[in-house]
Amino acid sequence: MKIVVTDAKTIASNNDFFEPLKKFGELKLYDVSYPEELPDRIGDADIILCNKNVYNESNLKYATRLKYIGLFATGYNNIDIEYTTAKGICVCNAGSYSTMAVAQHTFALILNFFSSIGLYNDFVKNGGWQESEVFSPFVFSMKELAGKTIGIVGFGNIGQEVAKIAFAFGMNVLSTTRTKKEAKDVQFTDLDTLISKSDVVTVHCPLNKESEKMFNKSTFSKFKKEAFFVNTARGAIVEEEDLVWALNNDIIAGAAIDCLDIEPMSRECLLRSAKNITITPHVAWAMEETRERLLGIVCENIEKFLCGEPVNVIKK
Repeated sequence: MKIVVTDAKTIASNNDFFEPLKKFGELKLYDVSYPEELPDRIGDADIILCNKNVYNESNLKYATRLKYIGLFATGYNNIDIEYTTAKGICVCNAGSYSTMAVAQHTFALILNFFSSIGLYNDFVKNGGWQESEVFSPFVFSMKELAGKTIGIVGFGNIGQEVAKIAFAFGMNVLSTTRTKKEAKDVQFTDLDTLISKSDVVTVHCPLNKESEKMFNKSTFSKFKKEAFFVNTARGAIVEEEDLVWALNNDIIAGAAIDCLDIEPMSRECLLRSAKNITITPHVAWAMEETRERLLGIVCENIEKFLCGEPVNVIKK
């Protein structure tokens, strides 16, 4: 078996991380693969493992031996499932590996905003505290989370974990979700109601035709003026120019995002210079423990496939 990892650097910077995969066959690692390089690199692969490389008929037609695509991710919108299903190529994703990490990162972003952590840190390091006349200089606004309402868009594993943390802070929890759910003390409602009532709106839904560009001028216009928006899901769920508009015109109070429509960030990205925004480079999922867990799931998926009992299979 020849196993090709086409974007290894998006998972780990050290190739030793991938050692467990060698038990399945010959392993070839590529740090980064550009679209034009993929046909050559996967031509003799039995198994392709990837994170964000896009696979469709235009490049998969060259992989004449291909039997299996394993994703280092839960999302699979980068794979043409219609094509792989027609060709009998098994595609398996890795679910639930990053639940705790993304929930933790979500609240790190929320707390940074409501407690003004970054702003106060800069103030101190720039000499502001040394110049202060009082021991507690009230330079930036700080607000408690207790009693505030958080609106969770999507109530899968991550959304549910975010709700648990919110309750620990004494927050009220609203949610909107495609599938009917029940959860103690969570009020399920439609998106417009959630937006209009929430002090924090955080996105944890998959990217699909219904959610693409869900957050735009129309939706941001319905937010509370003091609301804070968080997106740790997928960049394309947000119309970026409209988020810039909402921030720069004080339609909302602030935002924090961990994902963009184009990644890495393009030089033309307007969000970088928008008011009151915190941006992290798609790392919410990337805690050390999380990536070790992810590799374990990917290995288990391969084992099950080779035994003729595949799990986490994505079908059209």
